[in-house]
Amino acid sequence: MSCEKIKNVLKMIMNLNIKRIFTILLSGLFGSSVLMAAESAPIDTGSTAWMLTSTALVLLMVPGLALFYGGLVRSKNVLGTMMHSFAAMGIITVLWMVAGYSLSFGRNVLGGFFGWNKDYFFLKGIDSNILDAGIPEYVFTMFQGKFAIITPALIAGAFAERISFKAYCFFIAIWSLLVYDPLCHWVWASDGFLFNLGAKGAIDFAGGTVVHISSGVSGLVAAIYLGSRRGYPYQVIRPNNLVITMLGAGLLWVGWFGFNAGSSISSGLSTAQALTATQIAAASGALTWIVIEGIHKGKTTALGFASGILAGLVAVTPAAGVVQPYGALFIGLFATLFCYTAIQIKNKLGYDDSLDVFGIHGVGGITGALLLTFFIRPSWMADAAKVSHTGSWTIWNQLGVQSIAVGVAIAYAAIMTLVIIYVLNKVMKIRSDEEDEMAGLDRSYHGERGYGMVNPS
Repeated sequence: MSCEKIKNVLKMIMNLNIKRIFTILLSGLFGSSVLMAAESAPIDTGSTAWMLTSTALVLLMVPGLALFYGGLVRSKNVLGTMMHSFAAMGIITVLWMVAGYSLSFGRNVLGGFFGWNKDYFFLKGIDSNILDAGIPEYVFTMFQGKFAIITPALIAGAFAERISFKAYCFFIAIWSLLVYDPLCHWVWASDGFLFNLGAKGAIDFAGGTVVHISSGVSGLVAAIYLGSRRGYPYQVIRPNNLVITMLGAGLLWVGWFGFNAGSSISSGLSTAQALTATQIAAASGALTWIVIEGIHKGKTTALGFASGILAGLVAVTPAAGVVQPYGALFIGLFATLFCYTAIQIKNKLGYDDSLDVFGIHGVGGITGALLLTFFIRPSWMADAAKVSHTGSWTIWNQLGVQSIAVGVAIAYAAIMTLVIIYVLNKVMKIRSDEEDEMAGLDRSYHGERGYGMVNPS
């Protein structure tokens, strides 16, 4: 054998040994699960980077919501109202880590009422998991956790200025476990019954049903149960600072790109499609609102523009990944028409949904979840037709599926919220005392004032 051949054989042996030694070392340091995860699903750094960014953007929406709501209440309640959003960041994060993620994305238990996976309990079994999408499961867990945070925070706007802070904390904790987590499991878990309804399941790309319909309906039930703010509707209750409300609306618009485009759980074509639909629907909703105001009231308001932004964003949330740009345009337009009408009806009926949670989130979510059916892109339709159990797929089939999902979300959220708030009210007083409300929630519950040099009003 020539020297050259001997060198080649030795080189091959050395390469094999080095590879094996490297494998053994990794196994000893990190355990075989790391290697299995790395071999079965290598990390996609592009998708992981985008999902990390999206997670931060969705979290940004929570202080954005705090600013939006905080500017709309009276100055004596601004901190108390903002604390509702910030408290959710602490309470729901802990609950999500302990059990919420397992209840939402674990395997079916109790006939599929919710999920469970012991590895998700305290997140103790996902330390080295890489999902098929190429992102660490930690990233997916934290991304979904931000949705769980903002949903009960949205509800707070419906009963702003009149709920005990302690009762609110207990309410959102119980509501998250008994309402949000089961709905999340039904719609987004791979074995959820709404996920598997019809040819391709109920479409809820980023949370129109799970987030907005559930929060809007729950807010309406809670607002009616608690009763109106003292003096409403005879006393004029004005926003304390529309400047911070507009700033909050801007942060929500920016954060919504993570909310919707991040829900593609990738960094590719579907991400771009969702981002584009989000921008168009928000702009369409805002412009439609100020046109309606101009016709109806003769003036266009900053609050109206901000409300239109939210109406368009809420409505496109379930649709962002499946509709074309013109569909997003019409969804934003129609959502604003329906949301504006809903608020006018509220004013006539006289119930006190303080910050129009149902009028914007409930009505907008329902509108988007149903209207998306008529604007689904052809490629999605063709794919749905291929997997249909009946051999055919039609818009009307999907509209039926969407209607069932919307009906289930409305009924479940309404009934469970009523049960939770009724039982909680037996254990502790939910509604603030008259003295506390007159003094303002900032001073009564937090011992502070939002504006130190201004008398509360």
